[in-house]
Amino acid sequence: MLTALGACISCANATEFVVKTAMVPDMKAVFGQVESYNILPARARIGGSVREIRVTEGTEVKEGEIIARVVDDKLALELDAADAKIKGLKSQLDNARIELDRAKQLVSRGVASQSRLDQAQTQFDVATNQVAAAEADKTVIEQSAREGEVLAPANGRVLKVPVTLGSVVLAGDSLASIASGAYYLRLSLPERHATDIKEGGTVLIGERGLALADAGAIAAARSGRVVKVYPEISDGRVIADVDVSGIGNYFVNERTAVWIPVAKRPVISVPPEAVVTRHGIDYIRLLTTSGPLDVAVIVGAPFQSADGPRIEVLTGLKDGDRIAVPGSLQ
Repeated sequence: MLTALGACISCANATEFVVKTAMVPDMKAVFGQVESYNILPARARIGGSVREIRVTEGTEVKEGEIIARVVDDKLALELDAADAKIKGLKSQLDNARIELDRAKQLVSRGVASQSRLDQAQTQFDVATNQVAAAEADKTVIEQSAREGEVLAPANGRVLKVPVTLGSVVLAGDSLASIASGAYYLRLSLPERHATDIKEGGTVLIGERGLALADAGAIAAARSGRVVKVYPEISDGRVIADVDVSGIGNYFVNERTAVWIPVAKRPVISVPPEAVVTRHGIDYIRLLTTSGPLDVAVIVGAPFQSADGPRIEVLTGLKDGDRIAVPGSLQ
């Protein structure tokens, strides 16, 4: 950004640049906390004891994947009772079928009345329906046993498994919490900035780390977009959500450095090529009516403007000054 070659400031191909005051965002450094749009519980559909757990914290799961198994010992007993009941009813059905066939033969030979045939038919129909009802009851029990499989409600990453093998759970209890969907950053700003932050605004996200020194240079930070500003101030803080890509590998509730515009301030800035460093002092060649003049300046932080890279000049220049910039401006 800065060059140590003072001679290049007098290059023949230098370009004139008119200094103008511009309004730039005043970036405030805060910490954003990674959140998941959805944290879904994987719930048990029946009560019983946990016999199998297939996931741990951090496991990636797919929707519908079996993550645990709950067993109710009473269901096995109920299934045995249902089988025994079906066998007994089928025996009654076989007997009713024999009685119906006998009644049909007797009526055909004229030695039995029609009422006896109707009675046999009714008994056969009742026995048939009883068998069908018992088999339906058995199907319900089998379905209850299958519902002991605890399924992942969505694609995501397991955050918490609050049960262990042998734990007794009730229907509806959560066996795992799954972070589903994209991650976002939640910001908490002082109340004085409540009117400065707007939905749709752009913020800059630094590298992972809890110190601003770990965040890297603001000029190289990733950009995010403010998608929601909550209309309630709690404990003197205003809450905002930021949508940013590339944080899917972060930990939920992890914090990272964020720069957010909270106001605008006037600055004087020049192209970085206009600043030359000689003996530790920064100079800019000022074009005056009496000829070129090298003036010492104090520079601030670089930033990206709509016209290209710029560096802030804190002292040494004023609005309307004409300076020389080596090379051609982009």
